[in-house]
Amino acid sequence: MKISFTLNDKKVNIDVDPMKRLLDVIREDFGLLGTKEGCGEGECGACTILLNGKPVTSCILNAIHADGKEIYTVEGIAEKPIGKLLIDCFDETNAVQCGFCFPGFLVSSYYYLKTDGEKNLDKIKKALSGNICRCTGYQKVFESVMLACVRKS
Repeated sequence: MKISFTLNDKKVNIDVDPMKRLLDVIREDFGLLGTKEGCGEGECGACTILLNGKPVTSCILNAIHADGKEIYTVEGIAEKPIGKLLIDCFDETNAVQCGFCFPGFLVSSYYYLKTDGEKNLDKIKKALSGNICRCTGYQKVFESVMLACVRKS
């Protein structure tokens, strides 16, 4: 089946099995390897993308869900001013350890800054609650997002 969508600001068309996981389309067909598979069940957040502006886990969506939609992966977000700000803040606070979960955290943090952006720890914790990290206690991740909230203003 042919599907069309916007991927990181580019119109794309692909002939693909509509039931293929969107995560696999992003990684295998478009070579965007920042979106990771962690749990494969939509629970860990490593595969988080923005679909029509909202964070979703791409491992539990099929390719057909992308048809006619706008998708941003971590690679696309990293090119946006807020994405660059977040990357700088994550770096400055040493929030990233192994880096596997970082793309999902970046996408969720980007969404938070775009839709709210208040320097409020409880709101940030809630916004990032769909992302799991096995390396940290999350404190530095929260600090980086709070720093980005201050610098964004």
